[in-house]
Amino acid sequence: MFDPWYVGASDPFSPRPNHSQIQKTTSATARTKKLTVLVVDDERVIADTMTEILRRSGFDAICAYDGLSALELALKVNPDFVVTDVVMPHMNGVQLAIAIRKAMPATEILLLSGQAGITEIVDGGRKDGYLFELIAKPIHPEKLLQRLRTL
Repeated sequence: MFDPWYVGASDPFSPRPNHSQIQKTTSATARTKKLTVLVVDDERVIADTMTEILRRSGFDAICAYDGLSALELALKVNPDFVVTDVVMPHMNGVQLAIAIRKAMPATEILLLSGQAGITEIVDGGRKDGYLFELIAKPIHPEKLLQRLRTL
């Protein structure tokens, strides 16, 4: 069976790290919940693989394959994090990030792109006062998990 965790791993025989302890505590109560991550990529294999890796690492991960569906889903589930590709048809990742930031200011957003020519798209958001972190694709699963844990 294919295990996406080990794709690109330097030592495929090492045990998978246990990240199931990752939880978010509200300040008003001692209640905890799994952090919710919305993964958005029009390349289904990438979205599905990242979602599965995040689930196995203790996150409540869901995915969408385009910006419009992602926005609809985000409004329903109010994710803690959104990890989105930048270049997508109909609604690009920056447009999605801006819409989510307006509706859910506390949601952390990471933009991913494997394309060099996205400066115009990202600069469009910056002109309107929106700054989002941009990470190059492909990203190793452990680096993504480390980044999510620091947000």
